[in-house]
Amino acid sequence: MSRARIDIADGAVAVAVTAVLLVTGLSAHRDPADLDVLGYALLTIAGLSLAMARQAPVAVLAMSGSAVLGYQATGFDVPAIGFLVAVYATVRAGQRLVAVAGSILLVLTLPLAMLLAHPDWAVGEAFTHARDALQLAWLVAAGAAGEALRQAERRAEEAERTREETARHRADEERLHIARELHDSLTHQISVIKIQSEAAVHVAHKKGEHVPETLLAIREAGREAARELRATLEALREDVNASRHGLGHVPELVERARATGLDATLTITGENPTLPAALDRTVYRIVQESLTNISRHAHAVTASVRIDYRPDAVIVRVDDDGGLRPGSGAVHGVGLLGMQERVTALGGRLHAGPQPERGFSVHAELPVDPS
Repeated sequence: MSRARIDIADGAVAVAVTAVLLVTGLSAHRDPADLDVLGYALLTIAGLSLAMARQAPVAVLAMSGSAVLGYQATGFDVPAIGFLVAVYATVRAGQRLVAVAGSILLVLTLPLAMLLAHPDWAVGEAFTHARDALQLAWLVAAGAAGEALRQAERRAEEAERTREETARHRADEERLHIARELHDSLTHQISVIKIQSEAAVHVAHKKGEHVPETLLAIREAGREAARELRATLEALREDVNASRHGLGHVPELVERARATGLDATLTITGENPTLPAALDRTVYRIVQESLTNISRHAHAVTASVRIDYRPDAVIVRVDDDGGLRPGSGAVHGVGLLGMQERVTALGGRLHAGPQPERGFSVHAELPVDPS
């Protein structure tokens, strides 16, 4: 249901309650001489204030309760229908203690308001009329109805969240299944090509014959294809694992890098906001892939991870002092391509390449609000 429809529904309830209160008030004051503008205004406030019960339930509860006390003090013996609806809305919003405290306060003060309008009444008579006006059984029922609906909404939200997590888990499993099937099928065919080319090269070398360049190219292509297949499957597995991690697990990545002998440091600046799930996972994935590449290829001694939280963006930078020098040409493998696609999908920018002096740098800028 849209927000506009919800507002229209709340407004309709407020108008209906107001109409009931005014009709009841008019029936109790049929003589035009008894017209009390203040009393009718309070009846109107008690009803129309319910239009904001969803947005400000506590304020509406206080306003409705005050209006009930006011029109009862002016002599309008009208049931507190508006207050019952306000109690329902307050409990539905999760403010149970406020609803209970407000109800008790009204129960205790309503007889005093009635005594102001009817000084000739005895205290017991005032409490009797207050009980009739407030209808304690309906008051309890209103609170119970609000709590029941609140619990139903929570269960529906939990069920929706569970469905999303289950669907995501199934998608991850299917992704890995497809990757394994593809890997097994292509690996078999490529292995045949690789073995045949390796055997042909070996035989040629053994006989002292010249090995054709095309045969050597086939052998190297087979080796490279096998490596890329393994890397692709590893990347898919890491993506599935990374989807269950986020920024809170980045220190663990740095600690694991240190365990391999790399002098890795982590620097975080700025205030850590609540980030969208996709952005949170992408930052984790960039750090993970960068540290993995450093361990495998860079032959680095030190590495630094820096995460800078800004109001409009998250800046991620991973530097190392490996052997790659400017002009040597970075190898853009599966991991770097995956990072580029992730960053681009979130509307960000990624630069990965050799540093001016020595080593490799990965620099990503991810907007917090892609719109």
